[in-house]
Amino acid sequence: MTKSWLDADIIAEHSLDMRQFMDFRESRLPNGMRIIEAYNSSGLTFTLLPDRGMDIWSAHYNGMPLTWIAPGSPHPPDYGQSWLSLFNGGLLTTCGLTHVGPPEDGRDIHGNYTRLYAEDIRKKQCKRGLRLYSKINQSSLFGEQLEVKRTYTLSLGMPRIELYDEVTNIGDKPTPFMLLYHCNLGYPVVREGTELIVASDVYPRDDNAKAGVDTWNHYEAASVGYEEQVFFHHVRTIKGERKDFAVATLRNQDIALEFAWNTRQMPYLTQWKNTRQRIYVCGIEPGNCIPEGQHAASKSGRLVMLNPSETHRFNLCIEVKDGETVDAKKLNMQEFGKPVEACNLSDYSKYTHDGSQ
Repeated sequence: MTKSWLDADIIAEHSLDMRQFMDFRESRLPNGMRIIEAYNSSGLTFTLLPDRGMDIWSAHYNGMPLTWIAPGSPHPPDYGQSWLSLFNGGLLTTCGLTHVGPPEDGRDIHGNYTRLYAEDIRKKQCKRGLRLYSKINQSSLFGEQLEVKRTYTLSLGMPRIELYDEVTNIGDKPTPFMLLYHCNLGYPVVREGTELIVASDVYPRDDNAKAGVDTWNHYEAASVGYEEQVFFHHVRTIKGERKDFAVATLRNQDIALEFAWNTRQMPYLTQWKNTRQRIYVCGIEPGNCIPEGQHAASKSGRLVMLNPSETHRFNLCIEVKDGETVDAKKLNMQEFGKPVEACNLSDYSKYTHDGSQ
């Protein structure tokens, strides 16, 4: 994926400004929303939304769209509209920070994070990369007081997005803490024939998903009225250099997209299949929770509490790969790696399915 002309030492001999090769550039849309365009001469470009939690909206690789986007998006944040009506699609929609799942007790589906503004935005250049820093606060009087420090890193010439979050409880009392990275993929990355490669045991969420459990890893053609299917994965960590990291890869004959994350931080993986005609968008969603809501998470023992002054750190890497070089057999071997200990999906065992092929 690298190109010989993107050698940092050679570039330094020919150019005084690295922005010629990679940059984050901020501008505004007619609706007033800030956007930041990112590129790094790798073929991968994407758009960040500072007014929507510094999430990722559109993304392309050599002109190929990687994600589905909603008509009229990106939508400005609006507390008078529902989460679903504000859903941009986009490569990343962060869910949380105190609630992920269906509406309950006045909490909208998947929480308020996506309505938050980023501030203190700054970038820092280094020899072989570029970082973009920002800060986001989720604050409610007499409620949660959470601070997110979000960093994106570009590596010169690599078609890779590296996300690093630090979430700190800056309040004086413990707060429920649910975080899920809702990564949304669209045509032509997901289409008939695309497969998901991940070493895991698979748990359908409900009877509707159970009906499709034998084909959880294969994506079908777009169909009218398709009802979403959701699967929870008890993943296995890979051995070697990236200890405690899990990998999930979407692959077809043209492209592969790899997601890697630290399972000590995020022991859960949710797979959302939505192959419905015209709104064909599917999700790969690592998190410290599954999308069940505070009540169910508390009952199941999965709810994380963040104590005053406590910080949790999260890493997510999204990288474009050559679909033909992905070792599907190796990644699907159930003896490959070690099951994540912190993952607890026993209450879904009635639907359990061995993910081996």
